[in-house]
Amino acid sequence: MIKEIYLAGGCFWGTEKYLENVKGIIETEVGYANGNTKEPTYEEVCHQNTGHAETVKVIYDENKISLAFILELFYDVINPVSINRQGGDIGTQYRTGIYYINPEDEEIIKDSLFQLQKKYREQVAIEVKPLLNYFKAEAYHQKYLDKNPNGYCHIGAEKFEKAKNSVDLSKKYLKKPSERLKENLSEVQYAVTQNNATEPPFQNEYFNEFEEGIYIDITTGQPLFISSDKFESGCGWPSFAKPIDENIIVKITDKTNSMVRTEVRSKIGDAHLGHIFDDGPKEMGGMRYCINSAALKFIPKDKMKQEGYAEYMPLLINKK
Repeated sequence: MIKEIYLAGGCFWGTEKYLENVKGIIETEVGYANGNTKEPTYEEVCHQNTGHAETVKVIYDENKISLAFILELFYDVINPVSINRQGGDIGTQYRTGIYYINPEDEEIIKDSLFQLQKKYREQVAIEVKPLLNYFKAEAYHQKYLDKNPNGYCHIGAEKFEKAKNSVDLSKKYLKKPSERLKENLSEVQYAVTQNNATEPPFQNEYFNEFEEGIYIDITTGQPLFISSDKFESGCGWPSFAKPIDENIIVKITDKTNSMVRTEVRSKIGDAHLGHIFDDGPKEMGGMRYCINSAALKFIPKDKMKQEGYAEYMPLLINKK
């Protein structure tokens, strides 16, 4: 399904260039949104207080990328607590905003901002409103940085590279219904991932497995850990220094069993994985992700390509 969202993130030259490189975004266009006048010019927006924000129209394929994922990328190139300023640009036309045309998007946007707010003490200053008075900007503003590669941009070069390589894994690795999981998982796998059970130490599949390869979420197939980050902790469960990416897991305070611990869950599958502790090897960062074997499936290095995980093989190159 083809959908639209309108994002104001400071100077629209850089914001458009950044978003047009994201897989799943079909088309981008720059314009002026949510102001008080019709058909404003750039000069009017900048100097005559029209109330418009420099905005990027984003057309995307919902089957390939979600609105929530687009917003996460958007947050990565703005200062969400800055008011009427992004980078060196100052003025109401440089305010941040999310303007929607589909009413059902409002809840997604507000939930996304709720999660974003948890990362800041200051109040997030992103405006959220239905789209009003949007007008396409002048031709010379469209694809400005394609035509002027050395033109001004408030977004760092490394962000553009990150955008090119970003993939919405929620569209690739889907959470399965409980009924289907019961059919496909063993009794212990279901108990661990869905009911927060813990398997016995030293009596599980991967506690003593140190072959090169990748560990994926048993419920979705999403890559979670790589063997390069696995170490022998002596605890009787698989132990990792870190996940492949911090954004693929969720950490939750766990006060069960008269203890206060940090539970680790897979973000897409919402599967219980285990707990995290700060007694890991200092040379590997000092953390220990203590994970149940039953929550994982191990793919050996020689099978990673045929199983669809070839892109993760470079992570194994520097294994000690």
